[in-house]
Amino acid sequence: MSVTKEAVIERLRTVNGPDFTGNIVELGLVSDIFIADSKVFFSITVPAERAREMEPLRAAAERVVKAMPGVVGAMVALTAEKKGGGMEAPVPPRRDAPRPAAPAPRHSAAAAPRPAPHAPPSHGTGKRGVPGIAAIIAVASGKGGVGKSTTAVNIALGLLANGLKVGVLDADIYGPSMPRLLDIHGRPQTVDGKVLKPMEKYGLRVMSMGFLVDEETPMIWRGPMVMSALTQMLREVEWGELDVLVVDMPPGTGDAQLTMAQQVPLAGAVIVSTPQDLALIDARKGLNMFKKVDVPLLGIVENMSYFIAPDTGKRYDIFGHGGARKEAERLGVTFLGEVPLQMEIRETSDSGSPVVVSNPQGPEAKIYRDIASKVWERVTEERAAAQASVPSIVFE
Repeated sequence: MSVTKEAVIERLRTVNGPDFTGNIVELGLVSDIFIADSKVFFSITVPAERAREMEPLRAAAERVVKAMPGVVGAMVALTAEKKGGGMEAPVPPRRDAPRPAAPAPRHSAAAAPRPAPHAPPSHGTGKRGVPGIAAIIAVASGKGGVGKSTTAVNIALGLLANGLKVGVLDADIYGPSMPRLLDIHGRPQTVDGKVLKPMEKYGLRVMSMGFLVDEETPMIWRGPMVMSALTQMLREVEWGELDVLVVDMPPGTGDAQLTMAQQVPLAGAVIVSTPQDLALIDARKGLNMFKKVDVPLLGIVENMSYFIAPDTGKRYDIFGHGGARKEAERLGVTFLGEVPLQMEIRETSDSGSPVVVSNPQGPEAKIYRDIASKVWERVTEERAAAQASVPSIVFE
């Protein structure tokens, strides 16, 4: 049975609006609806300051659509994007939520020379580097569900395609993704019973908690155990010589993020967000955390930026558009690029063959390679800026 927009809209009329004022369709809160392969995509516009309390409304809308005959899946997001004319959704806010202060703009060193790939990590901060690894990059997000792990693995493969030696550390202890994203099975071997050999796939060297425990085993660990496990996966693995280690961070700003930021000299952090104002609110937390611990901000990636219908070529900004670019400009941070919401990216990631390797000549792979190039350029700029700030001692 085919699903139509009209049928979806009629079903959404049964969902009460905030404070039980009418329904979400009559209130004009529902975005344009897109349907592909019996999957329904749309967003609901709400005031940013009431975002947290609106999650049940989003869940209710998703639930009633998924229950429709012929619907095999639904993706519903909350967005606080302002509509034309500068007016927000017609729902009265209950209270004003404080917005985080904007960090001071960072001064770029765009003319910095490219350093040698195996230049040793900086130890000016007193943090101990990992032998053999020239640069460590954290890929982070303020919240889950924004496609951070998919972005991280495709950036890593983009760096590899651009000629670098690359490793990936899956730092999400509670929800490791790399075994599934790279279709890696089995247990890592040990070297002399002391250190682990990383698993390898597509030319990447990979370590993840998912290789050490069964996929369905819950990790009920407190902070110190998480910190210990991260330290071991970082320092007790025979990584060999790498130009860059990409660290897929867990979402949020907890123990894992602080452990990485405080114990190793990170070359920088990449923040992944969707275009929604609500996702950007959480992304700011990640940006501010790295800023406070003196980790360079390499830039922001806008994931699920837009959708191109495969049959008509028409573009749909399902979750809004351009929010991450505007946020990057506001904060003085590099905007690294837009990644579309495409079935191929999801399907190849789920199958363990990310799009950069499964379709290297495709437009999506080019987007990731371009983002990877910008990331590496930012790494070299930050290195050059750090070296320029170190005073020279001359003996006469």
